[in-house]
Amino acid sequence: MSFPPAIFLMGPTAAGKTDLALALARVMPCELISVDSALVYRGMDIGTAKPDRATLEAFPHHLVDIRDPAEAYSAAEFRREALAAMADITARGRIPLLVGGTMLYFKALLDGLADMPGADAEVRAELEARAEREGLAVLHAELQAVDPQSAARIHPNDPQRLVRALEVFRVSGMTMTQLRAQQSEVNSQQPGLPYTVAQLAIAPAQRQVLHERIAQRFDLMLEQGFVAEVERLHQRGDLHSEMPSIRAVGYRQVWDHLEGRLSAAQMRERGVTATRQLAKRQFTWLRSWENVHWLDSLDCDNLPRALKYLATVSILT
Repeated sequence: MSFPPAIFLMGPTAAGKTDLALALARVMPCELISVDSALVYRGMDIGTAKPDRATLEAFPHHLVDIRDPAEAYSAAEFRREALAAMADITARGRIPLLVGGTMLYFKALLDGLADMPGADAEVRAELEARAEREGLAVLHAELQAVDPQSAARIHPNDPQRLVRALEVFRVSGMTMTQLRAQQSEVNSQQPGLPYTVAQLAIAPAQRQVLHERIAQRFDLMLEQGFVAEVERLHQRGDLHSEMPSIRAVGYRQVWDHLEGRLSAAQMRERGVTATRQLAKRQFTWLRSWENVHWLDSLDCDNLPRALKYLATVSILT
């Protein structure tokens, strides 16, 4: 049985994914699906490097601007909505091109998701208060004691995932590792993603180049009005710094600046640092990714290189 084609275009932030995706969409019958946990939010445009209005009109992106910043958005929701979009695109004889850097979402599509317990507001609030009071290192040490596999996978400075892993353990009595193993047994009895997937990743071969790009892009965002964008969100009154939308890289640092916890210089420095840490985590995911074809952001012929690879895996005929 042959499956319809789909393309994954992955990579760290500021690597040039969008430019390559648009180039592919110009020469192939592709439709773009965003794989980005921040692009789902309306009114968060500058700090997410969201494609501008003209680009979105010329190349519509599925799963962009689909949530208000006050709403949460989970990997399970992404998987459900991405699969629906892929089915719709395929039914019209086109190719889904999934582009972004939220690697958990790509993994959810490929491997499915463990059946995790829902959020518990009381437990989460307690863990977040501990993180503020005692520091993230204490939470990471606690996770290391109960679930060393998750502790090895989750960066010590990643508050959202640390809190979630401990919340899962407290609510269910089982670790994330145990729940994932349990779900893997279920998934092994079910068919995988029903597509022939070509997996591309793009990044500069030299890490220092990416670091420079990240700093330049953050400065450009500030010039474009990033602080004013976050200020509009801040003035709404229904958002706070622990919401997933405001935890997005850059937004948290500008939010802290607006609330007087960081100077403008500190905000810029920490925003750049947080973005580099995000890129490092994205690289960590991709280093262990199977069947991925790498492209160097600095090469001038990435489009023909990508097309050549797609032909070899029967995406192009």
